[in-house]
Amino acid sequence: MPGSRYAFLDGPTPVAMAHRGGAIEHLENTMPAFEACVALGYGYLETDVRVTVDGQLVVFHDPTLDRVTDRSGRVESLPWREVQGALIGGREPVLRLEDLLGAWPDVRFNLDIKAAGVLAPLVRLVRRLGVEHRICLGSFSDARVAAARRLFGPDVCTSLGPRGVAALRLSSYSPRAAGLVRIQAGCAQVPLHLGGRPLVDERFIEAAHARSLQVHVWTVDTEVAAAEMLDLGVDGVMTDRPAMLRDLLVSRGQWTGR
Repeated sequence: MPGSRYAFLDGPTPVAMAHRGGAIEHLENTMPAFEACVALGYGYLETDVRVTVDGQLVVFHDPTLDRVTDRSGRVESLPWREVQGALIGGREPVLRLEDLLGAWPDVRFNLDIKAAGVLAPLVRLVRRLGVEHRICLGSFSDARVAAARRLFGPDVCTSLGPRGVAALRLSSYSPRAAGLVRIQAGCAQVPLHLGGRPLVDERFIEAAHARSLQVHVWTVDTEVAAAEMLDLGVDGVMTDRPAMLRDLLVSRGQWTGR
């Protein structure tokens, strides 16, 4: 596909992304998980961003601590001093986003914005660290994606929001719908299935590439599914099994890690 104007996407494809640091093979969203993925050669890490009541950005998926830590409560309602004391899997502390972004100067991060309150402190942190070229922002909320584009400006990569993905899917079936896709993104990051049906096919990828959009698929956790997506020509694969995906890409001569 044509080269991207976003620095985040200027490397070779297919891009391999470790989803939450490899949530099947490791304790999700913990520093040891991310360290293990980088040690495997991953140059792209996917994670989630939430904010505490006192403005600390944390690497955490759920709205509450309950599922993965030894404590309970909503992250956005708790101060950092309490969230800091929670242990993921009873072993690893909740990670500050600042510590993760600063750990490796050449690793790129796909950040899932989990709440609107994340955006203002995230802008401040990204600008202070100077990592605009190393991040891509996405969300399940069209409003949050649109707000991210306004606040960060045109040089920071974002993925399409849900409406953009739906419009892209429709345009792949009907040329008349082409105008529905408003291109203010660098990629379409989509699930394997939507509504119980496969979402990604050759037409979807062709429609995306015609608009200079990369296609990244999540969450791909079997060799069969990963091989199918790679054969279709996707530009990136997110997985909870980073060792599996790396071995598959190496065997195919497609490994593009660090």
